[in-house]
Amino acid sequence: MAIIIELDVMLAKRKMKLNDLAQAVGITPQNLSVLKSGRAKAIRFSTLDAICQALLCSPGDILIYQSENSEDVNFVPKAQ
Repeated sequence: MAIIIELDVMLAKRKMKLNDLAQAVGITPQNLSVLKSGRAKAIRFSTLDAICQALLCSPGDILIYQSENSEDVNFVPKAQ
């Protein structure tokens, strides 16, 4: 998949447990676990907004684009 989910990294940085984030966001821990593991097919912008508010981060801190051809996980194309 071209999108890497680093929710676990941000949870660790914020010293927050998955259950605490689920309660703050208003979704089940199971659904949040699906997202965290990268098995989610989609995410609502309202859910992403709530996660970012709870973790005091931006979407780019937890969603990373990786080109199918790139071996570098942190590949970020430069703006022109």
